[in-house]
Amino acid sequence: MHYESLLKEARQRRIDVHEMPLLPATKGLYAERTVWINRAIPTNTEKACILAEELGHYYTTTGNILDQTDVRNRKQELRARQWAYERLVPLEGIVDAFLARVKGRHEIADFLGVTEEFLQSAIDRYKDRYGLYAYVGDKHIVIFEPLSVAELFVAQTSR
Repeated sequence: MHYESLLKEARQRRIDVHEMPLLPATKGLYAERTVWINRAIPTNTEKACILAEELGHYYTTTGNILDQTDVRNRKQELRARQWAYERLVPLEGIVDAFLARVKGRHEIADFLGVTEEFLQSAIDRYKDRYGLYAYVGDKHIVIFEPLSVAELFVAQTSR
């Protein structure tokens, strides 16, 4: 589902998306309103993760960032990934999985429509950004290690 909706978003933004043979280590590329996705990627779930990151480049990146020895380029790469994580694995989505009684990383990844590797990368990035946990609204905390969700209860004071 994510892959089709991301393809639709790309079309709306006038971004061409092509699946074609690429070097095995290259899963996707973005340049000048065109995304190339490695045709060898076996599932639409993984293609969605790749396409989300490449769309992240559209929204967050400027110029040629292929030289990853340049810290400025690495920062732009991280921003594009962050965009993809927030898009496909929002903290609210982890809470929704908890509320749906989904257990384990495999089932959470399936619930969110991402690969387990992408889910873990998103969790690692959130942990780098927020620390060991993050508040989601005023009712939940997502705990990143071990991955869990806690529901907050506010004590009622009597008057």
